[in-house]
Amino acid sequence: MKKWGGILCVLFCTFLLLLLLTDPSFASDPAAAAPTAEHPWWFWPVVLFVVTFLMGIFAVLGGVGGGVLYVPIISGFFPFHLDFVRGAGLLVALTGALAAGPGLLKSSLASLRLAVPVALIASTCAIIGAMIGLALPTNIVQIFLGVVILFICVLMLTAKKSTFPDVPESDRLSSVLRIYGVYYEDSMGKEIDWKIHRTPLGLLLFIGIGVMAGMFGLGAGWANVPVLNLVMGAPLKISVATSKFLLSITDTSAAWVYLNKGCVIPLMVVPSVVGIMLGSFVGVRLLKIAKPALIRWAVIIILGFAGLKALLKGLGIG
Repeated sequence: MKKWGGILCVLFCTFLLLLLLTDPSFASDPAAAAPTAEHPWWFWPVVLFVVTFLMGIFAVLGGVGGGVLYVPIISGFFPFHLDFVRGAGLLVALTGALAAGPGLLKSSLASLRLAVPVALIASTCAIIGAMIGLALPTNIVQIFLGVVILFICVLMLTAKKSTFPDVPESDRLSSVLRIYGVYYEDSMGKEIDWKIHRTPLGLLLFIGIGVMAGMFGLGAGWANVPVLNLVMGAPLKISVATSKFLLSITDTSAAWVYLNKGCVIPLMVVPSVVGIMLGSFVGVRLLKIAKPALIRWAVIIILGFAGLKALLKGLGIG
């Protein structure tokens, strides 16, 4: 019964979220959004809270960051300017990272030696990406956003993960930087020694990841983990934990640019952050009984729907 209850709950949440997104009042076209002037000031914060609460559930169940769901959905279906949505999206992703970071470092899952050189590159490029995103016309950013979100859907469908990648030996750069470590693997009851390789390639890829994180306000967990795990050879748990810690540095750098430009509105950020956090608590409980495959497909469908909407909006079609 608990198993079917979890499945039904997930299906209901998917239906409710899609229903909210297809509601004509969520159209981001100015003409369609004209009736919103009749709503009281608290209307959109409350609706934003409800939608982000559902996003928080799916973010945990689908193993994605809240920013990846937040930016395409809110920019595509709410009457808010893209700049404000990206600013709020960075703070949404940043909140979760700041909450998780200290615990991950304390448990030795997030590696400071691995994070520092990556964060230096990614955070610098995130500032550049934020400046580029604010300088480009909104429709161009929407088109790029739609393409990136659809790419993420493809990545989620095809990407593989390796719990313990085979790294024969460290490369020269990682040896000089002393990027290696040990952590205790509960499932095996023993300590795991790990090291990385292909460090120059990995750091090069983080240039692009940083630019995209700042430009689109997505956070970058969706890209951090595959690069750390599959390219550089860090164990999956180390990759996930270090990626979460990295967001607290990368997103902070980009968020300051949006703050300085006046693109952060408390009436958007506060209900979004609270909604995502409360939804995450519910998602953690449902994670024990929900089917991973079902959740994965639900997240891919929602992301694909939002990515297509962003692309069409940028092209002036939808």
